[in-house]
Amino acid sequence: MISTLLSRTSGADGDRAPRLLYGADYNPEQWPRSVWEEDVRLMREAGVNIVSVGIFSWARLQPAPDTWDFGWLDEVLDLLHAGGIGVDLATATASPPPWLTTAHPEILPVTADGTTLWPGARQHWRPTSPVFRAHALRLVRELATRYAGHPALVAWHVNNELGCHNVYDFSDDAARAFQDWLRARYTTLDALNSAWGTAFWSQRYTEWEQILPPRQAASHPNPTQQLDFKRFSSDALKEHLRAERDILREITPDVPVTTNFMVMGNTKGMNYPDWAQEIDFVSNDHYVHPGPQDRDELSFSANLTSGISGGRPWFLMEHSTSAVNWQPVNVAKRPGDLARDSLLHVAHGADAVCYFQWRQSVAGAEKYHSAMVPHAGADSDLFRAVTELGSTLKALAPVAGSEREAARVGILYDWESWWASEQDSHPSSLLDYRQEALDWYSALLALGVRTDLVTTRADLHRHQVLVAPVLHMVPADLAKTLTRYTEQGGHLITTYFSGVVDEHDHIWLGGYPGALRELLGIRIEEFGPLLDGDTVELDDATTGSLWTDRITVAPGTDVLARYRTGVHAGRAAVTRKATGAGSAAYVSTRLGVAGLTSLLPRLLAPAGVESELPAEVRGLIETTVRSGPGGRFLFLANRTDTAVPVRGLAGEVLLGTAEGDDRALVLGPRAVAVLRQPVG
Repeated sequence: MISTLLSRTSGADGDRAPRLLYGADYNPEQWPRSVWEEDVRLMREAGVNIVSVGIFSWARLQPAPDTWDFGWLDEVLDLLHAGGIGVDLATATASPPPWLTTAHPEILPVTADGTTLWPGARQHWRPTSPVFRAHALRLVRELATRYAGHPALVAWHVNNELGCHNVYDFSDDAARAFQDWLRARYTTLDALNSAWGTAFWSQRYTEWEQILPPRQAASHPNPTQQLDFKRFSSDALKEHLRAERDILREITPDVPVTTNFMVMGNTKGMNYPDWAQEIDFVSNDHYVHPGPQDRDELSFSANLTSGISGGRPWFLMEHSTSAVNWQPVNVAKRPGDLARDSLLHVAHGADAVCYFQWRQSVAGAEKYHSAMVPHAGADSDLFRAVTELGSTLKALAPVAGSEREAARVGILYDWESWWASEQDSHPSSLLDYRQEALDWYSALLALGVRTDLVTTRADLHRHQVLVAPVLHMVPADLAKTLTRYTEQGGHLITTYFSGVVDEHDHIWLGGYPGALRELLGIRIEEFGPLLDGDTVELDDATTGSLWTDRITVAPGTDVLARYRTGVHAGRAAVTRKATGAGSAAYVSTRLGVAGLTSLLPRLLAPAGVESELPAEVRGLIETTVRSGPGGRFLFLANRTDTAVPVRGLAGEVLLGTAEGDDRALVLGPRAVAVLRQPVG
């Protein structure tokens, strides 16, 4: 559906040719009318062709319960359309106005310990509040009716960053909705009691009304209650998304609908693979978290967003031109990072590059957050970099509409394993699901091996190697899928704390790794988590941390590495079993990026997978591929702070510089180049 969005957006000259979109959140209500025309002029100068409007404007649009003020928004949309700029119009329901919370404080969310979250920031509303829902949908209907035929409207933007601050609400509204959700899921209390294991700690329920959200308790709340509350909370937000979407589709059936996900860092409360089917195209917000893997994490998140989108093009709704305002120390980006960060998202399937926000605010909590037009104004290095990127994206127009070409290696990322593996009362509270997956990704980047992030909804057979780090929750059907995958020639790699529980968070009995025990050809009687800072040495010169397992190896299973130190010295640490035409490997400790980089060539060898890059640049260059009618587009991103020449790659240079007699493609520090090759 993003192709529909692209075709709806035309430049000032009326051109509707496919192209990459470029823009930002635009908040004209923060500025006097005299600034608006200058905004449009500067947008055109920068190459902006789309903006998101009205995200936090509810109080301006509806200053009182029965008072509406659309005149200013009419004028803004008219100005933008005259400038050839399309509008992704927000439903403005993200932040309820003071008159609503004053009249109806019962819409305010409540934390697990009973604290009410009061107005003064944003997202101060309960996803399950019928009062909030009624007022929000009334606003949505008014907006959709008024702007249904406006020529600037190219897409609808439902709410904003749903669940960023209010994913978990423990109010009485939430309790009633949770009970209804559980009735629908289990039908009978007997089924619920069985699933929740309520024979433990005398928790058996005899009436639905006895069941509460997992509020602050004397000890660890029931694990399956916690897991189901996570599922319910994601579903409650999804239901709000659907309620707004349904009104928009009723009134404007030809206008695509999206909402901005937050695939980044440890934002995990919203099950985005489940949400993706509810919208017409996937959108994402991403902000860099400083650290040794910061740009690998950007690539990881963009790649995962593409996986959630099924490899189809998606919309980068927000990221930053430079510093943000919400980290302990907010460091400005280095020269070149603005373009590199943006183009790496494009490499992973983004057909739109947008920022928060267009013009940097003079007041409010985000006044120190960078923007396309900074406090210094258009006469600034930052705005010149913004304008240069606009020209680059225009030159990359042929990429628009192309889809991600499947890599031979996939990393399986499973939301419910993420939720379940990090709950309390586990063998180790130090386990970090996302970090383990990111380490495997960084190791594959270090080897120059192109990799896809995929979900359990994907066709896993597209990948010759499937890495499933900490695949903790494995229902019976998934176990069968993975077994069939290996029998038919796929090569599975999984890790510690995988295969341990079913969909109810119940242990698969008979020894770990439970549902995957026969497939992997190993048996573990007891986990061996390590204390923080403790390590073990393996006989392949790698070092493990966090976790170890006392593995018994079944006949026919090969040992690839053993523990050299620790309580399991001499026992298997890494194993592989041939199964059908494929294999299944197990890594029982956290090896980190360096250890995985050393181990992976042996794990990839049975599938014959190695880097597609010339040997001299493997690890220095990240490569991704998008394919479409316009060609096969090879993106090359320099992972280093020095220039890297790349030789031996054929194709038309769409972005980058070829130098020397051998026409080497020279990538400057942290630069991105693009080659167009014939399809097939």
